[in-house]
Amino acid sequence: MKASMSTLTSVPLPPRASKEITVSYLGELLFNAGFIDAKQKVEVDNVDRQWRAQHKGKTTSTRSEATRSEEDVSPFKALAAMNLTDASGNSTRMDDFLLARLIAEDAHQPFFKIDPLKLDVEMIESKISRPFARKHKMIPVAIRDGKLVVSMVNPFDTQAIDSYRHMAKQDIEIVVSSESDVMGVITEQYGFRSAVTKAERDLKGGIDLSNLEQYVKLKSGAEIESSDSHIVNAVDYLLQHAYDSRASDIHIEPKREFAVIRFRIDGVLHEIQRVPKLVNLAITSRLKTMCRMDIAERRRPQDGRIKTENSGKETELRVSTLPTAFGEKVVMRIFDPEILIRDLSGLGFYDDELKVFADWITRPHGIILVTGPTGSGKTVTLYSALKSLASPEINITTIEDPVEMIWDDFNQTSVQSKIGITFASALRTILRQDPDIIMVGEIRDQETAQNAVQAALTGHLVFSTLHTNDASSSITRLVDLGIQPFLISSTLIGAMAQRLMRKICDDCKRNRPLTVEEAGMLSLQAPPGKRIIVKEGAGCIRCRNTGYFGRTGIFEILPIDNSIRDLIDRSEDFLKIKEMAIKRGMRTLRQAALRKLAEGNTTFEEVVRVTGI
Repeated sequence: MKASMSTLTSVPLPPRASKEITVSYLGELLFNAGFIDAKQKVEVDNVDRQWRAQHKGKTTSTRSEATRSEEDVSPFKALAAMNLTDASGNSTRMDDFLLARLIAEDAHQPFFKIDPLKLDVEMIESKISRPFARKHKMIPVAIRDGKLVVSMVNPFDTQAIDSYRHMAKQDIEIVVSSESDVMGVITEQYGFRSAVTKAERDLKGGIDLSNLEQYVKLKSGAEIESSDSHIVNAVDYLLQHAYDSRASDIHIEPKREFAVIRFRIDGVLHEIQRVPKLVNLAITSRLKTMCRMDIAERRRPQDGRIKTENSGKETELRVSTLPTAFGEKVVMRIFDPEILIRDLSGLGFYDDELKVFADWITRPHGIILVTGPTGSGKTVTLYSALKSLASPEINITTIEDPVEMIWDDFNQTSVQSKIGITFASALRTILRQDPDIIMVGEIRDQETAQNAVQAALTGHLVFSTLHTNDASSSITRLVDLGIQPFLISSTLIGAMAQRLMRKICDDCKRNRPLTVEEAGMLSLQAPPGKRIIVKEGAGCIRCRNTGYFGRTGIFEILPIDNSIRDLIDRSEDFLKIKEMAIKRGMRTLRQAALRKLAEGNTTFEEVVRVTGI
């Protein structure tokens, strides 16, 4: 396939004769490119006949119904529903991005992957009306050399091109983008800015923010558009955009004249929007009311939660407000159950590591410690372990500060210091609740540590976390908290340190040699005349030019066997314990990171950042 991802460098040719994009046409492109065989082509043609009948039979009476109708009869969605497999044997994903590349090649136009975070939303709003953009599935994405660059799903729609050229009163340059990209921009970015503009206008006359619910079902684009509350629209667009962008956190930061909205994606913050200060006040009030905060209190920090229904699944947000010089800053941590609670095999364990950890969590009693700094993935590991153990025959109770995500299979208790519910006091009470497995969010003090040891001694399996740099240091930390070494050696099953590392984006992964200095930092030495080759991300639209996409865990697993117990009983320091563990096969965090580097999963820079070499 000759279509290229370098999008704005080609000189586009005039569009050819007008052509409708149908299921059959898309199938023909796939067949000619070798992605489907003759048998699959026949199946596509059959679906095309059904699609044409559906397409002609659609009649609608309202604008929102028309929008849903257009989405329902999309030929791209009809083809995607067939779940075709790549006949070429290369396991290529048969998505609308592949189809857009094939269309671009057929139309002799450049392909363009839209990055919503890089678009000028005000330019879009000023250059095209929303109904026209949605009807013709086109959106302006840039201005280059005085020409307006316009992304289209169908570059053969000459009528739309001519009409828009006349409306824009400017030379235009056509590029081809996927249907999901174009319609996503129209719905999310364009819709958010429209909602903000209307809200700013309405707020000058006041707006009622009192009748709002805690449980929120996010609406579809058509439902949002037909709503009469622009602040509700803006918040819904914002949350939906965050979910679609794989954001882990949303930051709303007030400045002197406006507010900045940023998303944290794969550990890095990206600026998304700037909104007027007046609108930000209303958005903040809306969010505070949704999570049952006191909207009149702006001088003290507050915490709350929002549970939303998004695409048929529940997603929780933990909301925190903080008074700053220019107003209240709001940070929302997104807890997607598909990310927070996973299968253990999806956390980044190697097979030998998973085998050891799985053995730990199936023990009848004892203490399992997971260590690492804030943001190292400890909660995900613990929740995933508890999920794998949950059953009707087992009573699992957790003590958390705060409860990260509510899960039906667990009995979850939140620390509330103001009324005397601490880790230590809650743990004492839980021991009278006939638990089988207890998860203590963090062992912070002597009383909590003593109660955790007592729980393990009385036949309970206890999971907890500590803030230490490596696995062996957790033993020293327990001693510092006043636990006798013989109690540690008799109750501790194992300690595991972990970190999160960013993974290299598969779409822009490339080789690069390490310099002599870089290799020396890793204590590596290449053979004479050779250089050590590693992978890096060049940066592309998919990864927003960061070179990274997604994260994986690295682990340092310390099993407490007889040799380690002997060292603990003799009160040896953590360095001797670590030395013995390495002799017995423990892989350190640094070694785990280097293995990820050697396998091409991460970069030299990420190894240095995470392990502090």
